[in-house]
Amino acid sequence: MQYRTLGRTGVQVSTLALGAMNFGKIGRTTQEEVTAIVDAALEAGINLIDTADVYSGGESEEMVGKAIAGRRDDIVLATKATMPMGDERNRQGSSRRWLVTALEESLRRLGVDHIDLYQIHRWDPNTGDEETLSALTDLQSVGKIRYFGSSTFPAYRIVQAQWAAREHHLSRYVAEQPSYSILQRGIEAHVLPVTEQYGLGVLAWSPLASGWLSGAIREGSEITTSRSMFMPQRFDTAIPSNRARLDAVEQLAEVADEAGLTMIQLALGFVTAHPGVTSALVGPRTLDHLHSQLAAGDIRLSADVLDAIDAIVAPGTDLAAHEKNDTPPALLDPYLRRRRSSQ
Repeated sequence: MQYRTLGRTGVQVSTLALGAMNFGKIGRTTQEEVTAIVDAALEAGINLIDTADVYSGGESEEMVGKAIAGRRDDIVLATKATMPMGDERNRQGSSRRWLVTALEESLRRLGVDHIDLYQIHRWDPNTGDEETLSALTDLQSVGKIRYFGSSTFPAYRIVQAQWAAREHHLSRYVAEQPSYSILQRGIEAHVLPVTEQYGLGVLAWSPLASGWLSGAIREGSEITTSRSMFMPQRFDTAIPSNRARLDAVEQLAEVADEAGLTMIQLALGFVTAHPGVTSALVGPRTLDHLHSQLAAGDIRLSADVLDAIDAIVAPGTDLAAHEKNDTPPALLDPYLRRRRSSQ
């Protein structure tokens, strides 16, 4: 396992990090299975575990808490807030009111007294940067969080938050968690240049592109992955963007074979090869999944292999741009990009 510094914090984290989204009812995993996965990950040298309050409605945090009991100090523990946690309208977002409550609930579920990296799961357009950063700075000051970061923020919001922290003399985000894979390379054109400029750590989620790069999806084979069961539209090859992904996968499989690598090693090695990326988040649902991903822990792709990947999916290109979660609201809601006539 390799290790890198998380931004400018001085904290050393493994280049593969354990993502816990599949823990609980989402991945249909039991506590025994989760504990076995955590045990194997730590034994392999992974020292960063990332979860979120919204994963299985808090069940993921509870399972992680039980799995790490007695060895908290050996782990860089990360979780997230802002996604809806129930029907009540204020149990979401990044207001001070909610973040203080959300953090207390996460600490209780995890059974710990502090979080190493507390992340804003999505940019909240209804809350100003000063409000959020002020709340996070106060939580940091009292020792309940060590650092805080953002997740899936558009590049311009990352910049705005950095300036807001400077203007109001508040602590700043030290990390960003974007979606990044061979098939979704858009962040190379905007997010990664910004995170490098401001010295932010980058924890890349979905490096296997929701299973497209796991080796389980190939031409002529029925797609039966766990993700395809509840998100069938993302795997329907009659849809042009999905057809493009499958075509790319077939070409990438040839590159992997020629290099003596599995598809998983190729995919994770690509993500961790970028100088702006700190860690790739793997999200195993089973112990076998984890072991296949751990094999990429010390992979370094050659320039020839990286060039071959660039020839298949051009740098800065998203093959399924509509699936990005950092799209500015005005591109999704036409009323936000049309001037209203005067009354």
